[in-house]
Amino acid sequence: MPIIMLVSCILCVTTSAVAQQENNGEWRYWGSDAASSRYLPLTQIDANNFEDLEVAWVWKGDNFGPSADNILRATPIYVNGRLYSVAGQRRTVVSIDPSTGETLWTFREPPTKRWEDSMRKNYGKGVAYAEVEGKGRIYVVTPAFFLHALDPDTGYPIETFGSNGTVDLLADFGYDYDPDAGIPREVGYITNSSPPIVVNDVIVVGNAHQQGYNQTRRENVPGHILAYDAKDGDHKWKFNVIPQPGEFGHDTWESDAWSYTGNVSAWAPLSADPELGLVYFVTDPPSNDFWGGFHPGDNLFATSIVAVHAETGERAWHFQTVHHDIWNYDNPTAPNLVDVMIDGKKVPLLVQTTKQSFAYVLNRETGEPVWPIEEREVPESMIPGEQTSPTQPFPTRPAAYEMQGVTVDDLIDFTPELRTAAIELVADFQMGPLFNPPLHRDNDINKRAALICPGGNGGTNIPGGANVDPETGILYVASTKTCGAPFIVPGAEMDARRPNPVGRTVMEWVSGPGRGPRGPEGLPILKPPYGRITAIDLNTGEQLWWIPNGDTPDQVKNHPALQGMEIPNTGQRAHATVLLTKTLLMYGEGRGAQARFHAVDKETGARVGTVELPAPSNTAPMTYMHDGKQYIIQAVGGRGYTGSLVALALP
Repeated sequence: MPIIMLVSCILCVTTSAVAQQENNGEWRYWGSDAASSRYLPLTQIDANNFEDLEVAWVWKGDNFGPSADNILRATPIYVNGRLYSVAGQRRTVVSIDPSTGETLWTFREPPTKRWEDSMRKNYGKGVAYAEVEGKGRIYVVTPAFFLHALDPDTGYPIETFGSNGTVDLLADFGYDYDPDAGIPREVGYITNSSPPIVVNDVIVVGNAHQQGYNQTRRENVPGHILAYDAKDGDHKWKFNVIPQPGEFGHDTWESDAWSYTGNVSAWAPLSADPELGLVYFVTDPPSNDFWGGFHPGDNLFATSIVAVHAETGERAWHFQTVHHDIWNYDNPTAPNLVDVMIDGKKVPLLVQTTKQSFAYVLNRETGEPVWPIEEREVPESMIPGEQTSPTQPFPTRPAAYEMQGVTVDDLIDFTPELRTAAIELVADFQMGPLFNPPLHRDNDINKRAALICPGGNGGTNIPGGANVDPETGILYVASTKTCGAPFIVPGAEMDARRPNPVGRTVMEWVSGPGRGPRGPEGLPILKPPYGRITAIDLNTGEQLWWIPNGDTPDQVKNHPALQGMEIPNTGQRAHATVLLTKTLLMYGEGRGAQARFHAVDKETGARVGTVELPAPSNTAPMTYMHDGKQYIIQAVGGRGYTGSLVALALP
């Protein structure tokens, strides 16, 4: 079925010569560069003038809904004097004037049933850019799983790419499908959330599935990685994230589980090293976040870091960060690439920060750990039919940057009364170390659930992620201190309550309703800090400093039980949204926190300034230099600014 494009060219302008000359002021990828450094060496905004920043303009995307969940998760790119991003349920591509915030053109894909059925409509993180035969192109992957190539000046499709500017990704995915409805739901479901990445004229496309904690049936399609020629859209290769017979890793799927198990998607943004010709993607667990009894084995390439050759799709190396993942410990951020000096030698690094609060540091050319990563014994599952891995990989350096596991010593202790109350509140839960396995209903130890610390939203996650300074080799990673308590119940019970259209066979155990222990008197149950930013020297693997994310929340600072007490800065219970330049580390406090943007000294972590935002930050910010002026763009939400971009600049 041909796809007819809808394009609105509100204003088409030519690229300025100034923008062409200031290449160091461009932010060309989701993460600034192919290395996903989220760094730009700009100096105009510094410690002396940071607090002079003002709101230069606001671009509001609330008309691109409709949805109560119209969170803007995208980070714009800036190239050749234009901003490009996506917004709303249709993942509309927008071109924005970088000095005024005026919309220059929009592009949207017409609705299909594939789009209507997408569970990631509003999860778009941005677009990709590349130059083909000297001319720029914008690439976007939509919730319906189409790839479009657009003219950056007009927004019109590149007619020589694919079919009139469009590639139907399902055509190369390997499953029978209907062009309008997609893959039959009993077979599986696939969508997308992150932009593709273009390296050496090859477009590499990731994907996403339904949230694993909502899955009740075992059948699904794997999130195979696809690649296309950047010029004409011709399909180049497919990498099977669940290895097929005869492929490396096939033996890690026992009981023929490879033939029906799905997920293992690469939903986080991708990174690449053009000189090595390698693309790096990271993956999530197989179907059902918290029970994997139907897919015994280590399950490559689930919850892994994978390097493939961009030209051929051949695996160069891999590293699995969690074997047989039943903790929802998907790798949630783009790998950070940087060169450092270790023992007098230049080493090309890949750093993957994780929900479990480890930074896995590997040689990005070979995949070998830079410092030893040890396989250590972990607790075994008590759920009938589950076969967890007896060991998991533990980096020896850098040290974990957030709390792992939980004991009574980690509970709130502002007063003896609060500590006593907290102990009583956790009495029905199984505490334990990192990789504490989930518990099922009617377990033998009579506990309501197991506390998994960090939980699925703890440690590092996509709203915060990590930044790396390519000049110093210092990594800055945002994290939160939270625990999860998944409640595992019979699959038939949950499937009857909330019938799942994906798959056929109801799993024996799935994630059910339930929550972890609440804190005493409405306070957090864990000791602070609740959120932090940690600086790690990748030349040595040493932690340099950490700071709380923002300031103590009002609900803690003004709590009646704490009046008259001197409470240290606890930080916010949110993922800080961090930006790195030559002069500063800057960050918003994140979703649900205060509407503020801070600057700190990169060497010490000392705060040097704070400015107000119209609403709390949502996701990773970016910066650029346009016509001699540095701008900072932060996506915000709430307070009448749903799905908005805020531009900060000096007066």
